[in-house]
Amino acid sequence: MKIGTPIKCMLVLCITATIALPTKAQKIEKNEAFNNMLAAYYDEGLTLNPLGATQRGDNRFNDQLPNTIAAPYIKKVHDYNVTYQQQLKKFPRQSLSSFDKISYDILLLQTGEALERETFHQEYMPMNQFRSLPTELPSLGSGTGIQPFKTVTDYYNWLKRIDQFTDWADTAIANFNKGIAIGMILPKALVVKMIPQLEAQTVSDESKNIFYGPLKNMPATFSENEKSEIMAAYKNSINSKLIPTYKKLADYIKNIYLPKALPTAGLNALPNGAKQYKFLVKVFTTTNQTPEQIYKTGLSEVNRITKEIEKLKNKIGFKGDIAAFYNYALTDKQFFPYTTDEQVLDSFRAILPIIQPNLQKIFNIVPKAAFAVKAIDKFKAATSAANYQTGAEDGSRPGYFNVPIINASTYNKLGNENLFLHEAIPGHHFQLSVQQENPNTPKIRKYAGYSVFSEGWALYTESLGEELGLYKDPYQKLAALKSELFRAIRLVTDVGLHTGKMTREESIKYMMEKGGRAEQGSVSETERYMANPGQALSYKIGELKIKELKAKYQKELGAKFKIKNFHDALLSVGSVPLIILESYMADWAKTQG
Repeated sequence: MKIGTPIKCMLVLCITATIALPTKAQKIEKNEAFNNMLAAYYDEGLTLNPLGATQRGDNRFNDQLPNTIAAPYIKKVHDYNVTYQQQLKKFPRQSLSSFDKISYDILLLQTGEALERETFHQEYMPMNQFRSLPTELPSLGSGTGIQPFKTVTDYYNWLKRIDQFTDWADTAIANFNKGIAIGMILPKALVVKMIPQLEAQTVSDESKNIFYGPLKNMPATFSENEKSEIMAAYKNSINSKLIPTYKKLADYIKNIYLPKALPTAGLNALPNGAKQYKFLVKVFTTTNQTPEQIYKTGLSEVNRITKEIEKLKNKIGFKGDIAAFYNYALTDKQFFPYTTDEQVLDSFRAILPIIQPNLQKIFNIVPKAAFAVKAIDKFKAATSAANYQTGAEDGSRPGYFNVPIINASTYNKLGNENLFLHEAIPGHHFQLSVQQENPNTPKIRKYAGYSVFSEGWALYTESLGEELGLYKDPYQKLAALKSELFRAIRLVTDVGLHTGKMTREESIKYMMEKGGRAEQGSVSETERYMANPGQALSYKIGELKIKELKAKYQKELGAKFKIKNFHDALLSVGSVPLIILESYMADWAKTQG
């Protein structure tokens, strides 16, 4: 379908769509044997990652929850990666088409990184406050997440997953103990945040325990006997398995692990931590840049963007220094207009009609996937950032822009516009949905998750605000600049935390002073970097590369450069490492004439 062709919308929010087609930079000449091997790699990978399959709308494994931190599973994953590394050697790279070479390079990188990751024994720190199976399960089992609850089979599938969670929890405790024995221990600041997250799931009151959600909304098509049996099975499973397991984890973390937790903030304090951080920097940036190089880039970008904000302050005519300017944007009552969560969500929903007429001016390719905005579950809103969750490939579930709302009355509206561009349209929803919908792309690329590209793209789209009809309020432009500044600050603080240049407290202070961020947000962000080292580097590194390529080809192609074609090329290639992106875009540039 071409732009302007309407599609049937699953939800109120809808955009027009076209099928994502390959650009001339990719010749679709596929080696059948090679692509059969890619398909086998993908399919076998799903058996190892049932939750990933559920996320993608593949419901074959909805009853499975493998013990991913247990030695037998880790060995199985090891053998899987070794097998496909060997399979890859059967296909000389030079004999493949340019299209297949991208897949070859991605598979080589993925298997190599997976095998290298094993050496760091990350299973000895199996959960943290930012991301873990115990905090993922409530969303899955709430009845409103990606786990289906439409049929009787669906309901029993979830019970089987619950059964397997108890084994995972026992292994987590054993692994934490192994970590304690070798000094591989989480920072205390993170551990204290884990305890209330776990305790929140031990509530026996059915009206307050999130796991009772599916019982409140059983389909009317179920017979009374089916409903009665499911009700009894769920209550038994929740009260005899889930609640005791969460209580066991909470008691262990509080009484055994917390007293051993480290006062430090970064990987540099752990055995082999410096080497592990360099590995994670390589993984998340897909470059060979050293932590020190990235740190210097961060300092430079912080300085440059701060000067832009100074110019905006003077243009607005704000009287006071930049700290006062930031404080005004953080505290003035006019920026806190909400009283309910739904008002916050509606303010995001109102952005799409504004930008929709302008999308056609800079994009040919847009996704056909439906899209919606929803709030993040309250129990984890305080430790979560806004995020995007891809829809199911078959269209059965839309893509979701998830918003953390702790208290609507304290939710600052500044930043809503650039956040929508980033997380939703034309950021993650465009890029990830087009990648998933491209009929020519093998599945290992449909679901590739190189954050340096996907987050780089999303941050880049924030710079398109004026072109899309936003940032007319100069304070929303301030928020966009602060968002870019925030990503530059991440280069400084992430590296600072994990190389010993910064403590947790120094990172929080730096973020508040240099970025004009509220204390609560600075704390949660700092602790996010502590829990997920290196990932925060991907945004700015990826954005800088996309802007670098844009400037390069604007100069080289002159009048032949068309922004629609540039965006088409980026959306068509999918999420790829930066070295692949550079080569691909060089081929694309040769086709522009």
